[in-house]
Amino acid sequence: MALAVGSSAPDFKTTDQDGNEIKLSDFKGKKVVLYFYPKDMTPGCTAEACSLRDNYKALKKAGYEVMGISSDDEKSHRKFIEKEKLPFRLLADVDKSVHAKFGTWVEKSMYGRKYMGTARVTFIIDEHGKIQEVIEKVDTKNHAAQILGGLHAPAKSADKSEKKSPAKKTVKIIARKAVKRVKTKITKKKK
Repeated sequence: MALAVGSSAPDFKTTDQDGNEIKLSDFKGKKVVLYFYPKDMTPGCTAEACSLRDNYKALKKAGYEVMGISSDDEKSHRKFIEKEKLPFRLLADVDKSVHAKFGTWVEKSMYGRKYMGTARVTFIIDEHGKIQEVIEKVDTKNHAAQILGGLHAPAKSADKSEKKSPAKKTVKIIARKAVKRVKTKITKKKK
């Protein structure tokens, strides 16, 4: 990743879903969540957008302006916003010039085939235009919690099939191993 924490976020000019010109420098004095995502209306990108949507009030309360950006066009962004009722802007970077500035247009590989695509990365930019945090390992279903850093209780996902938290999972695994060890010792004593 070319941009590091503490460096200045490169200014850019592009358009939002409604064709309005957007420049990063217009947000000086505000904290910005600029999240890069691969494609509108795909499962992972929808989960990520919905996590931000469901926790939008907490993000705003924490002072963040949220903007998503992909190489999709304005029309695609409008459909995505309408379908998922997203309360924040989606920026069109069809020519990938913003991706180039942030180092998010990268070579990817799927089933041995190499191709170019968007790296799912979020940049947290402070009021002075400096990169405060870079989230490279995005948890799409819990992305708002990653951004808020656990300071606020994010809304639970409506997805019933959502897996248990890693902490609860770890506790259960440790408990299972302990029970197994005790059973093994008891079995050995009986013999």
